[in-house]
Amino acid sequence: MSIIAPDTLVPSFELGREDGTKFTEADLLGKRTVLVFYPFAFSPVCTSQLQVYTEALPEITADGTVIYAVSTDASFSQSAFREHLGVPIEQLSDFEPKGAASKVFGAYFEPAGMTNRALVIVGDDGRVLWSYLAESPGDLPGVNLIIDGLAAS
Repeated sequence: MSIIAPDTLVPSFELGREDGTKFTEADLLGKRTVLVFYPFAFSPVCTSQLQVYTEALPEITADGTVIYAVSTDASFSQSAFREHLGVPIEQLSDFEPKGAASKVFGAYFEPAGMTNRALVIVGDDGRVLWSYLAESPGDLPGVNLIIDGLAAS
């Protein structure tokens, strides 16, 4: 499976917010959005990834861009993870049906049944502006990739 390509209109999907409400493709409209796909809450690389991205939030969100983190963890685990780390990045759950949204974006790692590490930048019109898929779930995409992706889009 390959990551969703730039200039692709984001297809229908549904993710769970921490408060139990749904997050869909309609929530992407009207603002530039970064979706950060990561494998598991509380894993070492994921912890580092969200901490690094939090440090760069002023630069990432300076022009009104919004950032969300997506994994196949349940919302309860994601909330505990976010609170434990003290990061403000909202978590979106792709728990049930497991990985359905990640598959739509081409960010699902089928061999392990989890989200791979991927970055997708979506424009205010719902079209993908830029995307990146790590070679393996163990590879941490540096924040420079997000900054460069935003600059290129």
